[in-house]
Amino acid sequence: MHLSVAVSKINKWGVRESGDTVEMIERPHGGLSFVLADGQSSGEAAKAISIRVVRKVVSDLAEGVRDGATARAANDMLYALRQGKVSSTLVVLSVELESHSLIVTQCGESSVYVRYPGGDLQLLESETPVLGFYRNTRPTVDHIYLEPGLVACAFTDGLKHAGSRSGVEFDIPEALEAVWQESPTALALADGLLERAMAADNGRPTDDTSILVLHVQSGEPTGPRGMQVEVPLPD
Repeated sequence: MHLSVAVSKINKWGVRESGDTVEMIERPHGGLSFVLADGQSSGEAAKAISIRVVRKVVSDLAEGVRDGATARAANDMLYALRQGKVSSTLVVLSVELESHSLIVTQCGESSVYVRYPGGDLQLLESETPVLGFYRNTRPTVDHIYLEPGLVACAFTDGLKHAGSRSGVEFDIPEALEAVWQESPTALALADGLLERAMAADNGRPTDDTSILVLHVQSGEPTGPRGMQVEVPLPD
């Protein structure tokens, strides 16, 4: 098997800085973790929150701390920093080679869709509050066996809210399946979902939107490890 991962993200319309942050870290005993946080509100203040959360989680994961414990530590850090006055959602997708599993860790109003090799789609919803509001927040953690054809799609709430300004409900499962049938790759799915969400918002996103797609494929990769990042820079 080999792993293909893609991220597509865009700022809220009229806001210079996105409040979402995404990072990747290699796990000490093999595998990778992808961390996605959405800071409260939008703009620079939200970005400062999400960066703190992601840096805390990534740092702990690099030291071998378990995924659920890293989320609790990030909550403690954020709560101590602002005494329950700021918050962040969190999603961690980890490919753990030791247990041969995908670990999905969530806090707040996050959602992760998992598409199984047979085509079944499952929604994994967070059952815990956002980070930072309460002293004792425990994340929702799911373990899924790694197998070729497995797809996980995590996103911030900008995708859920797409079309809300014009009274249109954006059907995420329908869009996900339609894009996947057109081009079953992680990059095509991330870009395709973002494109459809922007169309629902008439090109003016109602919120920061980040989409993280993880695809487990069969066979060996065609070359060495690679990463491609494209980020617009301000003038």
